[in-house]
Amino acid sequence: MSRFNKLSHVIWHCQYHIVWVPKYRYRILTNGVGYEVSKTIRIHTERLGCELVELNVQADHVHLLVKVPPKLSISKLMGTVKGRSALQVFRQFPYLKHKPYWGNHFWAKGYCVDTVGVDAEMIRKYVKYQEDQEKQFDLNLD
Repeated sequence: MSRFNKLSHVIWHCQYHIVWVPKYRYRILTNGVGYEVSKTIRIHTERLGCELVELNVQADHVHLLVKVPPKLSISKLMGTVKGRSALQVFRQFPYLKHKPYWGNHFWAKGYCVDTVGVDAEMIRKYVKYQEDQEKQFDLNLD
């Protein structure tokens, strides 16, 4: 089985590690709140055509490891996930809209995203020496 996914005109393996926090980094993602956040993230990543690899909702931040198709931007994914999860949490736990919490803002602005994949040094060497390897392969065929 290939590690690549397929769409009509592309094969892809775009995997990202994304981290974000609640507003003021309050340690609020516990018990029912953490469960609702986790459930909502799973639902909306799947609806967007992403493959959730790993999800860890901790008391004051979320780690998401996800495969995202190249037709979807990370900003679109995060806008959907953060927006929908905030709406769901406020619907289920209306007390969070009051002080000392947020008003209508559940998540802090922004997020951290990093690509996950083959070692960068390995890719650099592959690109640099690919032509030499193809020439060697062609010589062996003759």
